[in-house]
Amino acid sequence: MARKRKNRTHLKGGAASNPGTEEGIPKTFVVKHGQVGSSLTQLVRDVRKVMEPNTASRLRERARNKLKDFFTMAPALGVTHLLAFTLTDVAPSLRLVRLSAGPTLSFRIERYSLVKDILSSSRRARSIGSVEYLSPPLLVLASFPQPSPTTPPQLPLLMKAFQTLFPPLSPQTLSLSSARRVVLIAYNKDRETVDFRHYLITVKPYGISKRVRRVLEGASAKMTSSNTYLDLGNEKDVADFFLRRKGEPGPDGSDGYESAASSTSSVAGDDADTVSLADDYVGRNNKKGQKRAVRLDEIGPRMELRLIKITEGLPGKDGGVIFHEFVKKTKAEVTAQKAEHAAKEKLRKQRKEDQERNVQRKKQLAGMGDSHSDSKNEDGDANRPDDEEYEDEGVWDDEEYGDDESDDDEGASDGGESSGEEVRPPPKKSRVRGKR
Repeated sequence: MARKRKNRTHLKGGAASNPGTEEGIPKTFVVKHGQVGSSLTQLVRDVRKVMEPNTASRLRERARNKLKDFFTMAPALGVTHLLAFTLTDVAPSLRLVRLSAGPTLSFRIERYSLVKDILSSSRRARSIGSVEYLSPPLLVLASFPQPSPTTPPQLPLLMKAFQTLFPPLSPQTLSLSSARRVVLIAYNKDRETVDFRHYLITVKPYGISKRVRRVLEGASAKMTSSNTYLDLGNEKDVADFFLRRKGEPGPDGSDGYESAASSTSSVAGDDADTVSLADDYVGRNNKKGQKRAVRLDEIGPRMELRLIKITEGLPGKDGGVIFHEFVKKTKAEVTAQKAEHAAKEKLRKQRKEDQERNVQRKKQLAGMGDSHSDSKNEDGDANRPDDEEYEDEGVWDDEEYGDDESDDDEGASDGGESSGEEVRPPPKKSRVRGKR
């Protein structure tokens, strides 16, 4: 029996799974570091869902991982932004880092709500499928003041940081069916905070009542509750359900029926709130050219962020402080700080150059040492006198000890005492080669 061969329908990660990925699209790492609780861990997962599909949704952090590890890995993967969550003694914090040269924006998370909290508190809670996350969300910046001499200098940089976090919007090439989600970044002037919201885009028929709309849209795929079916048990006629509220008498107290236009209102309110679909959209009867009312359903997460600090460079290699919420410095202090950072940067570059020169010098010395050792091996015994001693150790030299041997023989004959034994010279002491 032939072995069954599985044909893969998709590839994980990389350009192979996304052949249409364009260059220049921002990609993100959403990570946590340090000791955080389960709630903040879930918030990291929810923010990853917001940043889909241009994020590492299955990234796993380890306890020993540092931010430097992600900075080192990011350029090879084309990652342009890092969102790092951590827990401090005051409150949870978020750092938005623009790779690979900065700046770094530090936020304090004043309040936040998870996706499960938003859906459980909503009256129109709906399950979110995976189709909505196949395309990036649309970014909407609201309530930010216009650039002017009186505008705080950190706000334009704050807007630019969030704009570069999401792909740029191109109305000429944008497909209407790919616009499924909206990320709202709203500035609260009274509290001086930034509100982060995440919405799902839905379109509804215009000019009809809610009950008629339920019939036109059809029942949901999963009929798990009794509200899915139309309850006409208390109505005398089906018109009681469509043309007026349940149990409400007619306009003259009789059994007459009032029109839908006078008794009910449209979803959007008036014609100014409607849009004409430029192309076919997802959902039933959402065809090109039809008027529809647009509704945003919040799906979470929700965060209230307070900007604390903006610094140049990356965490660990911080440069000058562009903005600080609690520390204010004079112009002289700012100038001195810039000079100090410039001196540190100059010293760092000098040390790096010295280190590179030392590495090159050591490589050259290592190469010269290898060539010198090769020349020694080629010359043989002529260049290695010590080797001769080790090779001749234990071998007697007749020329060296011949005179001593003759002297001993003469002394023995003169003294008249001969032991009859052969007199041998004393053993030669071996020279131990020391360490150089």
